[in-house]
Amino acid sequence: MTDRPLTLMAVHAHPDDEATSTGGILARYAAEGIRTVLVTCTDGSCGDGPGGVKPGDPGHDPAAVAAMRRQELEASCEVLKISDLEMLGYADSGMMGWPSNDAPGSFWQTPVEEGAARLADLMRHYRPDVVVTYDENGFYGHPDHIQAHRITMAALETTGLTPKVYWTTMPRSGMQRFGEIMREFQEDVPEPDPAEAAAMAEIGLPDDEITTWVDTTAFSAQKFDALAAHASQGENIFFLKMGKERFGELMGMETFVRVQDTTGAATPENDLFAGLR
Repeated sequence: MTDRPLTLMAVHAHPDDEATSTGGILARYAAEGIRTVLVTCTDGSCGDGPGGVKPGDPGHDPAAVAAMRRQELEASCEVLKISDLEMLGYADSGMMGWPSNDAPGSFWQTPVEEGAARLADLMRHYRPDVVVTYDENGFYGHPDHIQAHRITMAALETTGLTPKVYWTTMPRSGMQRFGEIMREFQEDVPEPDPAEAAAMAEIGLPDDEITTWVDTTAFSAQKFDALAAHASQGENIFFLKMGKERFGELMGMETFVRVQDTTGAATPENDLFAGLR
């Protein structure tokens, strides 16, 4: 036996990502006395500036946006009771196809082995029992999400420390419902064209391929408040338009696919720490 606390490490790309797909588990496991470590890979400098000014537009100051988003991230961590925040500080690469993808120092341009070595050092320090990150497509194809996946999996291979590893996902049964809800709250959202609809249909997994369904309903208010802490990105955070009550009804389950396990815990499971306690 050891007195080292059970530890969850979530590896995310940008400030606000921690709340969107893992805010519930971070709040839940913190409340259960588990140490929660958040690694945020980029500075978020390609996010909206004050007043919603977009990257590349006059008045968008990437350094000022990065500073603002760090403050928002720290506020989100306080809401979720995250134990430890680690920021790798790479420059935000922007959406796929943006010129910022090619900028020197951007996360997308960083050699995987460099980012993995830095993350491996954090893994050796915190010795996480569970690591959560994105799948190989970064869930929806964002370059920084893809890169976060790559460095996480490389760091895990280097360290060989973590008993359980998960990728975030969504049940495909819920993706159609999500689109309907978006149109309910945003009347100007057009019906997707066939190509977009086909791409959306490939996001997430069939329900029977999801290994882990974690009920975080009791922590949905914290998750909502953590998203709201990222006020500068509010235009892009659709969930805030729902209001806290509806959000809690719809966002109370977080889902994952288990990709590494040494515990033998049966699936489907309802606890990332099944087999560890």
